[in-house]
Amino acid sequence: MAEKIDPQTARKDAQSGKALLVCAYSDEERYKSMRLEGAMSLKELRAKEAELKKDQEIVFYCA
Repeated sequence: MAEKIDPQTARKDAQSGKALLVCAYSDEERYKSMRLEGAMSLKELRAKEAELKKDQEIVFYCA
C-alpha cells in the first residue's frame, strides 16, 4: 500500500537504511537532473529487484 510521507521522514528513513530512495522518473536524463543524494534510478531498482526483501520499504520521489 502506498502512502505519502513528508520529506523529512523520507530522508531519515533513507539515511538510516530503513528505506530505499528511488527517483520515479524512467528517463535516465531526467533522473540525472533530479537525483537526490543516496537515491537510485528505476533502472537500478529493477536490477536489484530479485535481491530485495518482500517487506523492503521503498520511497519514490519526483519533482
